[in-house]
Amino acid sequence: MNDKIQKIDENDKNILKALQQDASVSLENLAARLSLSTNACWRRIKRMETQGIIARRVAIVEPETLGLGMTVFVAVRTDDHSDKWLEKFATAAAAIEEVVEFYRMAGEIDYLLKLLVRDVADYDRVYKKLIKAVPLSDVSASFAMERIKYETAVPV
Repeated sequence: MNDKIQKIDENDKNILKALQQDASVSLENLAARLSLSTNACWRRIKRMETQGIIARRVAIVEPETLGLGMTVFVAVRTDDHSDKWLEKFATAAAAIEEVVEFYRMAGEIDYLLKLLVRDVADYDRVYKKLIKAVPLSDVSASFAMERIKYETAVPV
């Protein structure tokens, strides 16, 4: 069993569901909506932050409003699976702000990156940064045509 799994009750679940929909809700309103005292609600939130259940509270920005209308999924394969190579690649990818998600994969693809860019030329600029960072066996891009579902909330 995963030792990171935290035990939470129904009140915690309800708090998480509410905060994932709107983290700017006032503590008083949240507590009232969930039939908890303000102090009890605050203690539960603080405990879940301390336990790492709530990692952070952020604003979700609509990429298109900032001119980042293209989502690109970049599949990377490498012949070098050393820790040194991964560290260098991970550092390079983390330094590129257009890389918004980065995963090590099992199967035919070694790494999968999600990029938010303006257009194909902008993707090409990011691609050149990636291939300059470390040797890669294969890089292929898939351009999202339409975002059908996008959810930041974790199922509770």
